[in-house]
Amino acid sequence: MNFTMGNNGVSMENQSRSILESELDSLYRVSQVLSRSLDFRDTLSEVLRVLNDTGNMSHGMISLLDEESGDLLVSALHEGPTAFKPVRYKSGEGVVGRILESGSPLVIERISDEDRFLNRLGVYDLYMPFIGVPILIGNQTAGVLTAQPPGGPDTLGKHERFLQMVANLIGQTVRLAKTVEDEQLALKMERDSLRREVRGEHGFSNMVGHTRCMQLVFDQVRQVAKWNTTVLVRGESGTGKEVIANAIHYNSPRANGPFIKLNCAALPDTLLESELFGHEKGAFTGAISLRKGRFEQAHGGTIFLDEIGEITPAFQSKLLRVLQEGEFERVGGGKTRKVDVRVVAATNKDLESEVQEGRFREDLYYRLNVMPIHMPPLRERYEDIPDLAHFLVNKIAKSQGRELSIEDSAVRLLMNYDWPGNVRELENCLERAAVMSDGKIDRRAINLAGLQSSPDAVVNAGTADHVDLNAPDLDERERVVAALEQAGWVQAKAARLLGMTPRQISYRIQTLKIKMRQI
Repeated sequence: MNFTMGNNGVSMENQSRSILESELDSLYRVSQVLSRSLDFRDTLSEVLRVLNDTGNMSHGMISLLDEESGDLLVSALHEGPTAFKPVRYKSGEGVVGRILESGSPLVIERISDEDRFLNRLGVYDLYMPFIGVPILIGNQTAGVLTAQPPGGPDTLGKHERFLQMVANLIGQTVRLAKTVEDEQLALKMERDSLRREVRGEHGFSNMVGHTRCMQLVFDQVRQVAKWNTTVLVRGESGTGKEVIANAIHYNSPRANGPFIKLNCAALPDTLLESELFGHEKGAFTGAISLRKGRFEQAHGGTIFLDEIGEITPAFQSKLLRVLQEGEFERVGGGKTRKVDVRVVAATNKDLESEVQEGRFREDLYYRLNVMPIHMPPLRERYEDIPDLAHFLVNKIAKSQGRELSIEDSAVRLLMNYDWPGNVRELENCLERAAVMSDGKIDRRAINLAGLQSSPDAVVNAGTADHVDLNAPDLDERERVVAALEQAGWVQAKAARLLGMTPRQISYRIQTLKIKMRQI
């Protein structure tokens, strides 16, 4: 009798050791699965497979809390249908809902004896034990892990502790996955917000100008933005060619792709080739690592090549190939690479003359000049100066973080200048004036900004019809010009508006050096 009991004791000890070794092996394998997989749903299914294969825990199920509804959703199931309809458990509903409600483990010796058992999935062995444990994140129940262990009542306690350890590991992974998901969501929201902001900054509503020549430009931009056509933006320095390039990209189907810019005049040929096409490691002294060029960086998006007329004839042939075929090799490399890039170029040069004189390749010229857009100089659209001034003042106010405004008298002073530097010069002048003002840019601030009126400027006071000719802030030249505008540049009519004789106004036009316009 004692010998038999001894044998039973040894047998029980061996069984316990076997269970312990199996559980340790399972825990090790579960930790490996949780640490290496990137797909969270696949990870949970793999955990249940390990529990079944090494821990003899059959019919495993993992249900996770849906934060919006507060219900448990079955997220992974072992030994059930590979594709099952979404199954929900409300708090307190069935044995799974009871574990969610109580936050405590539940051990049942035979599942068919439990009145709350719903058997919605139809996968359980009704005559086997059942164990369910909460998946905790801190003190909050984030889900439920359930399984059916082997053996009798004597081993259920050990199986319960084992499942709790597995649930703790799952809880850490769920917490980490939720953190990553929240961060990804935050990044996505930030990205979308930035995209909306950038599109807003470069939208059509921010292209200022109501003159006929600018409306033509805007119509061209709206149309060409829809397609992948190569665009050549032409015009004097400071007319806003980069603004047009931005508008084309951010209002095109490539708006979500990269927008890469390069000033071709800023680099010599040797550096320009590396900058545009990239280089392999060791291609030249200082090339300590592989570097992708601007064309590779712009793949799927747009590349803006400013000052394209400045590149040398030697480099023009290299650029022509990538524009024609979308192919190039990195400096020091032999592998041909293909890119999908929309090209927008800009120049202030007369390329036709450059072609005739042999300084610019004719084939490259025709490759670039598919859709030309001409930006008019500011002196050809004086009527836009008031709108531009207010737009730029608001832009400066935003960058300086304060409220700014500009008086009409200051706008009229701006319109007495011919702006050889175009919109860029106008913006620089207004920024200097803003620095010199206390929040309201007036004539004094404009004068302090260093603006000198040009006596030869062709003045077109776009708001002349609304100018009070008796306003005390008008100087004599502005008053005469405003009267001429209102009179359609007919001297006799302007003289009557000012209470002068035709001889008097003619004398003032001559002494004030006002350039008459022909209407």
